[in-house]
Amino acid sequence: MKRLLLIAAAVTAFAAQAQSFPGTKPITIVVPFAAGGPTDRVARDLAEAMRKPLGGATIVIENVAGAGGTIAGNKVAKANPDGHTLFLHHIGMATSPILYRKLPYSVPNDFTYLGMVNDVPMTLIGRPSLPAANYKELSAWINDNKGKINLGNAGLGAASHLCGLMFQNALKIDMTTVPYKGTAPAITDLIGGQIDLLCDQTTNTTAQIEGKKVKAFAVTTAKRLSTPALKDLPTLQESGLKGFEVTIWHGLYAPKGVPADVASKINAALKVALKDPDFIKKQEGLGAVVVSDKRVDPVEHKKFVADEIAKWDPVIKAAGVYAD
Repeated sequence: MKRLLLIAAAVTAFAAQAQSFPGTKPITIVVPFAAGGPTDRVARDLAEAMRKPLGGATIVIENVAGAGGTIAGNKVAKANPDGHTLFLHHIGMATSPILYRKLPYSVPNDFTYLGMVNDVPMTLIGRPSLPAANYKELSAWINDNKGKINLGNAGLGAASHLCGLMFQNALKIDMTTVPYKGTAPAITDLIGGQIDLLCDQTTNTTAQIEGKKVKAFAVTTAKRLSTPALKDLPTLQESGLKGFEVTIWHGLYAPKGVPADVASKINAALKVALKDPDFIKKQEGLGAVVVSDKRVDPVEHKKFVADEIAKWDPVIKAAGVYAD
């Protein structure tokens, strides 16, 4: 009898929590990278857009950088599942189970999926002195310089690293990979001619392309982009790399075990935020496309991440790159 009373009390407490959520307790969105970067900016814009549909809740950003986002992921996975700790992460959510041999949490099982936020296209760019004016000429140059090409990236598991792996895999050509501690030094060396190529997010490359500081050859999306500075760039698919598509997406998560009613409230607020004109404008300014398809649904979000894990598994394993 006593046990039944305890269970009933727990159920009542959960129901009351869901009904009053978020209450007066602040909501924290954990970001797995340093302040000022693209993911941090997405999180801050999203927090602003979600405040009103969550009843004017206080939403704060906590930057927990390190180990490709896995430190932050572990923090959230082990947090109290009351809906007040959320996690905004990009494609690293899907690649970390492959890259890290000792991941301290399970991506499929230790999180409540809340919905996708945006897609960020990528661009293939080259040093300004590279003797190619378009992708066709670049392709010929690559074939003529096998074994001599330096391909930069922003570090293990970074978007540029993943895109570079996919590019080499599609071409079936190995390039000398040059890792940097971030995108900024990689682009600096690309402009200076120390490396030949880089594949990175539009959030990092559009200004450099507009300023003609680098050569732009292609975008990694299925269709051409409408952004003025990038609208004339072909896709890698139309350039001959069939099936080549890489976008850096962001999704919203919470720890496993969040009450269904609370998760539903957060998802509803997310859907309102994704239709906010100011949020959409800010994302467009970052070169990102706000998600408006079925991936805003938690079930579809989880399925999408599972598909992304399956997509990247053979690419990363073939490259033989792992972190402890």
